[in-house]
Amino acid sequence: MIKDKYTIKDIAQMAGVSKGTVDRVLHKRGKVSKSAFEKVDKILKEIDYRPNPIARNLKKNKTYSIHVLLPDPHKDPYWIPANEGVLEAANQFTPFGILIRKYFYDPTDKSSFLIQSEEAILSQPDVLLMAPIFESESQVILGKCCRTKIPVVLFNNHMNTFKEQIFIGQDLKQSGRVAASLMGKIIGENDEIAIIHINKEPHMQSKENGFVEFFKEKPDRNHIMVSKTFNSADKIGFNQEVSQFIKSHPRINAFFVTNSKAYMLVEAFESLEKKDGIIIGYDLLKPNIKYLEQGAIKFLIHQKLKRQAFLSVNYLAEHFLFGKPLPSQELLPIDIITTENAHYYL
Repeated sequence: MIKDKYTIKDIAQMAGVSKGTVDRVLHKRGKVSKSAFEKVDKILKEIDYRPNPIARNLKKNKTYSIHVLLPDPHKDPYWIPANEGVLEAANQFTPFGILIRKYFYDPTDKSSFLIQSEEAILSQPDVLLMAPIFESESQVILGKCCRTKIPVVLFNNHMNTFKEQIFIGQDLKQSGRVAASLMGKIIGENDEIAIIHINKEPHMQSKENGFVEFFKEKPDRNHIMVSKTFNSADKIGFNQEVSQFIKSHPRINAFFVTNSKAYMLVEAFESLEKKDGIIIGYDLLKPNIKYLEQGAIKFLIHQKLKRQAFLSVNYLAEHFLFGKPLPSQELLPIDIITTENAHYYL
């Protein structure tokens, strides 16, 4: 009779040995005679026995701690999907001994990041999962984790200068090339373009590099490109900066916004009563979707932040529970969102 599951007692009866002998063979501990080992091994092969690591962890009451260092989604709605992804993975794996604890930091405050980072690594978790947005401060934390032998997995932002890391996210430079390809299809051959960074973070430069690189490879194109950084902390000041930029660059009518705040540029245009302008940005924030549907934003690039966070926790959980190897890098597809397909992603 073929069974779906075999207990140690079943295997012992089939091999004609004691349960203790089977246990020692399965867990490779203690002394077992050659004859007994061969009998047990023969039965294990016949039934294609595979140990259940989850059951083993539950029996041993083994737990693994994943500490997640994340920008506070209440302070920046861009991070809401990441928090949702972590929660979804936690609901799936917590019953099996995967303990997930989140540490939120203020994405506008470097000291907040450092304080929460120190708190996250204080109790020596099995792994630190983090979304780094402050480059030099992140290097400090990564170095400390390396010295204390705490593995680190990064998502959303890649740290090019730190080798001992695992990264789950998108190829940021390639996403910039995708944006440039889209832009090239809807503007004239010699139109001027603005690359807009709102609250610039290091990873945004990779997007700009990919965007510029794409057009440099097109000998039939002669676009003047201007890179400009705005600070969104003060909305009135932001609108004034945008106004001054538009006045000083009257020929620019195409804008690539390198983060999730394309809607802020649209709102600034509205306050200036500027009704034209081709805008390409990132992410499915509600105001971005609204302006996409209205035609004020032409395309959005979906960075799949919820998927990034969920996969990061999922890979770690499966590594701890099943011994699955962790990928050194997992690059997610780059999705282009238009008015016609946006509702499929909501």
